[in-house]
Amino acid sequence: MSTPFVTTISDGVAVMVLDHPPVNAFDSVGWFAIARELDALGADDAVRAIVIGGEGKGFCAGVDIKELAADYSKILDVNRGNYETFRAIHRNPKPVIVALHGFVLGGGIGMAGAADIVICSDCARFGVPEIDRGAMGGGAHLQRLFPVQKVRYMYFTGEFIDAEEAYRLGAIERVVPRDALMATAREIADKIAAKSPVMVRIAKESLTGIEDGHLEDKYRWEQGFTYEAYTYPDSQETRDAFVEKRDAKFDE
Repeated sequence: MSTPFVTTISDGVAVMVLDHPPVNAFDSVGWFAIARELDALGADDAVRAIVIGGEGKGFCAGVDIKELAADYSKILDVNRGNYETFRAIHRNPKPVIVALHGFVLGGGIGMAGAADIVICSDCARFGVPEIDRGAMGGGAHLQRLFPVQKVRYMYFTGEFIDAEEAYRLGAIERVVPRDALMATAREIADKIAAKSPVMVRIAKESLTGIEDGHLEDKYRWEQGFTYEAYTYPDSQETRDAFVEKRDAKFDE
């Protein structure tokens, strides 16, 4: 995979645009590349705030299911790549704003749930279809966005919620038209970039430290169950069915 994003830096704001057509679904190499870039931006003194957006049909469709359907052992690398990306957002010394549009799935949920500020277009839809892909994961980050019972409903059913419902539940700072999304994210980032970088860094570190529990440890716990899920035939059947565009069939 070529570099699955484009990054620009100007006036203290780094803008990373995910750009891997058609649906911004990344293999393990792609996830590690995103994590490295975010770590580098966090260490760059020219950067005071980070915006992450996406091109194409949606912000992020998560992992490349075709890679996992072809070789289920890749789940270990994918898990590590996801972990590093979400950590690089949540633990980044710079505030991270995500600008979401279209579908926000799986790894996209992880990125959104790890972020400091979330805005979205009115076309955004949020989902965790892992139960239909033979995997687990994303609950810790989803629970950072939505209440516990809503998370469980989404997780067990695989159903989506739209931008209006996400805003009602308090996860979203603003809902704007699609063509205003990145400009709105940039406006917020510019406000942050104008503040003292030392004060902003201390503020983020202090706020992260008072969160309930340790997000990365919670996600690591979930990843153990993803690995367990991959030991069952039902898990492989869900991925095969997805790739072959058919309904999954499970033994009774």
